[in-house]
Amino acid sequence: MRIVDIIEKKKNKEILSKEEIKFWIKGIIDESIEDYQSSALLMAIVLNGMNEEETANLTESMLYSGDIIKLDMIEGIKVDKHSTGGVGDKTTLVLAPLLAACGLKVAKMSGRGLGYTGGTIDKLESIKGYNCYLSEEEFLEQVKKIGVSVIAQTGDLAPADKKLYALRDVTSTVNSIPLIASSIMSKKLAIETNSILLDVKYGQGAFMKNIDDAKKLAEVMISIGKMLGRNTVAMITNMNQPIGQAVGNTLEVIEAIETLKGNGPRDFTELCVRSAEEILVQVGMSKDIDEARNTVSDAINSKSAYYKFIEIVKCQGGDVDQIEDTDKFPKSKHITNINSLKSGYIENINSERIGKLAMELGAGREKIDDSVNHRVGFKLVKKVGDKVKKDDILCTVYHDGLLSEDWVKQLYSAYRFTEVEIGQENIVENIIK
Repeated sequence: MRIVDIIEKKKNKEILSKEEIKFWIKGIIDESIEDYQSSALLMAIVLNGMNEEETANLTESMLYSGDIIKLDMIEGIKVDKHSTGGVGDKTTLVLAPLLAACGLKVAKMSGRGLGYTGGTIDKLESIKGYNCYLSEEEFLEQVKKIGVSVIAQTGDLAPADKKLYALRDVTSTVNSIPLIASSIMSKKLAIETNSILLDVKYGQGAFMKNIDDAKKLAEVMISIGKMLGRNTVAMITNMNQPIGQAVGNTLEVIEAIETLKGNGPRDFTELCVRSAEEILVQVGMSKDIDEARNTVSDAINSKSAYYKFIEIVKCQGGDVDQIEDTDKFPKSKHITNINSLKSGYIENINSERIGKLAMELGAGREKIDDSVNHRVGFKLVKKVGDKVKKDDILCTVYHDGLLSEDWVKQLYSAYRFTEVEIGQENIVENIIK
């Protein structure tokens, strides 16, 4: 078997066999296949696509290119969730303890953010002392003990995906649904949970810009999950404005804590509650959404989900005092209110622009080795559908440096107003099973 023949086959829009895909992935790992050859095959895939079977075979080959985290030692129903990412997305911080408080087991490995704002691990590292780097044994033992642990990805999960993504990033071959789906699912399936909930976002602040592409990606990932024996469901969610009010690492942790107490913003609370409800029904712990809603409401109203978050922080060495009194988190040097220049109803808040402006404050990273300033970010006082009067506070900016005139101008341009009263948008658009 020769890689040049496999490239030629995909160039001619033919279907690759499982053996050919396995040969390619093996060659990436043992470096017997050159990067320029893999780049050529990636471009052929972008141009000519892959069918469901090819995509599942690619996922499986990448999955078994590295470690598999087995959860056999943990009794109960093990669940996982994945979000395709978005501005202000701190869902794991609420959903993981919430699900554990409902009786599920959550062995969650998360990543750092590249772009806009930090990832889940960056957010958790806002908490003084929080240890994101447990050994696999410590990680599994904590899930056995308290039902949940959230750590940075450890071991060597799907190393072929890491190599392929590095190539895709520099060869303009990122935007391909089979390649995106296999990348996500190879890492999710490497942790042997019973069920996976996918949160596939669309809109200005998401990777998929429209709902149709988000649905296509979700359907492909569900197909992969089913073909490889994993119970997989997807939610299609709206990212046409930032999620919740907080954008920035410490600010998002504080908002997650308030949400666990039942005091979170409407849209973010809806996202977390709906996600938990779907998972409870998905795994058969609740017979229907109504029963699941009661279970989730009880976990929030009784504060058991909040106390479960405190347990996570305590077990992983974090400062519980900061969780119990969020005023103890370090503060930015400056806090500036941005007042509206006009009256009307907010029609749109450009998530992508807000995200880029947050990154310029230091809340995110442009390069993988950039540091993140946990203290900085936004609190969006007004959201889509809100009525605003001239000089009302639109948002509050938390910053360490000075805000330039151009930066403030860009911030104002992220808001679009209308004189017509509009309703608040639902964040969850669709459930695909």
